[in-house]
Amino acid sequence: MEKNPAAGVTFSDFFASPPLAFHEYMCYLVFMDLGITYRGRVATADDVAFIKRLIADNPTDSRRALSKKLCRAWNWVQPNGALKDMVCRGLMLELHRAGHIRLPAKKCHVNNPFVNRTKPAKVIIDQSLVDSKLSDIKPLRFCQVRRTGLEKLFNSLIEHYHYLGYCHPVGEQLKYIVYSQQRPIACLAWSSAPRHIGCRDRFIGWSAHSRKKHIHLLAYNSRFLILPWVRVDCVASHILGCMAKIVCQDWQTIYSHCIYYLETFVDKQHFAATCYKAANWIYLGDTTGRGKNDHTNKANRSIKAVWGYPLSKHFRTLLSPGAS
Repeated sequence: MEKNPAAGVTFSDFFASPPLAFHEYMCYLVFMDLGITYRGRVATADDVAFIKRLIADNPTDSRRALSKKLCRAWNWVQPNGALKDMVCRGLMLELHRAGHIRLPAKKCHVNNPFVNRTKPAKVIIDQSLVDSKLSDIKPLRFCQVRRTGLEKLFNSLIEHYHYLGYCHPVGEQLKYIVYSQQRPIACLAWSSAPRHIGCRDRFIGWSAHSRKKHIHLLAYNSRFLILPWVRVDCVASHILGCMAKIVCQDWQTIYSHCIYYLETFVDKQHFAATCYKAANWIYLGDTTGRGKNDHTNKANRSIKAVWGYPLSKHFRTLLSPGAS
């Protein structure tokens, strides 16, 4: 599809770029007189006209069928070949609500598990004390459990034993249970990285353009739980050391692209980040405490320490190719 160079980047250009995390499309759309600015990128009147023609040419299609056809028409696909269908449906719904297009009526009302989510039920497991040396509980087994029969166990353990509870990760995500023999001893969740972290961006050497283009090459450790009845010295740092190799390989297998950098936040009011230090993670600075949608420039949540772990000594080059 042709575009007017003066109008900026079209939606089709935008979604042909590297995969978007869930939190990257759940954001504000700002409607302009001659188009729509979506996270700083302009959709032209031609883009809206294309969608209108698509709807007119397929009068019996459902909203889902239309979004899939639009994905194929504009090549909105992830590196693993999956259509960016959720992104497309969200965009079309916003355009519909703003009066720019008219979608067909809903054909059915499907229960949305992302909206109508119930808390994970408690799963009963062996809670007898594990108090021994690290060498006595090896070898540890790392199981990626997302979309497996063990995912409910992971969700339950995080909900009932992590101080933050369970929160559904966003974007690309992996979940791990670490076993010693047949007993779970730890859980880790990894997901798409937050967009704006000042100290991280400066450490990597990112411009705003480079960050937007390469943010999908980072993974964020959103949860790390050692189960409370496990009392084994150095087990947390040992798990982090093993995890750095495993998550990189699994990300490539599942999402068809590498990751070159890991990061996490540690609440300074609760933890000293001793295990991250011992696993050679790097302290980069603190968050501002304002959150991603702040408009007041005032802290409204706890300050967290930002820790990073490059997966390659060439991570800066890999995350900013072509930068001087």
